[in-house]
Amino acid sequence: MERLWLFKISKWLVGVFSRLYFRIEFEGADRAPKKGAMIVAPNHVSYCDPFWVSIPLERPLGYMTWEKLINLPILGRLIQAYGAFPVKIEKGDRAALRASLERLRRGGGLVIFPEGSRTRTGRLMPFKHGVIRLALEADAPIVPVTIIGGYRAFSPHHLIPRPYKVRIIYHEPIRLTPPKETSQMKKYMRDQSEYLQSIVASALPPESLPLPEHRAITIDCQESS
Repeated sequence: MERLWLFKISKWLVGVFSRLYFRIEFEGADRAPKKGAMIVAPNHVSYCDPFWVSIPLERPLGYMTWEKLINLPILGRLIQAYGAFPVKIEKGDRAALRASLERLRRGGGLVIFPEGSRTRTGRLMPFKHGVIRLALEADAPIVPVTIIGGYRAFSPHHLIPRPYKVRIIYHEPIRLTPPKETSQMKKYMRDQSEYLQSIVASALPPESLPLPEHRAITIDCQESS
């Protein structure tokens, strides 16, 4: 009950602040399923991303975060109320992945950043395969999301957010059908990762598009920051 109360209050405060300070706008939020398992998959430009993408959605979303943030006295309780659960970024964390799968199988929503960490250049980075694997295991649709302007507003190089305009675009959900042959799974995950990346990239300005060498998806593991 306490977490639900904190979630509602914090979401309202984040929404008001984001609309006033970032002049944030949302497009296509009604495309996200209102119930049942769902993975929201945005590009990752700042620490604000999980908060921003949650604002227009009527349901709570879980997301992985650095375990040390969970232990902070006030912020830790607040982000836990917002749906955060800890992950050991330095090692990869099977417990966090199991928690993600359990949340999805219970019909919950989850934010996963396919890039695995925040971009440090403003450009979209390669997508890892973990989000595809998790969606297949949980039979959950993936909602691609494009965050525009977030890097200028609060990149990893800035300690304080700046008042740049932010737009969040929710694309049509992707529903995956696994290949019939297990021998095709690796190629299938690579192809679907590339497809997911192309959807997110489709709404980005030219300066945020991935470099040619970052359009090939070659990384298998899934992490988040």
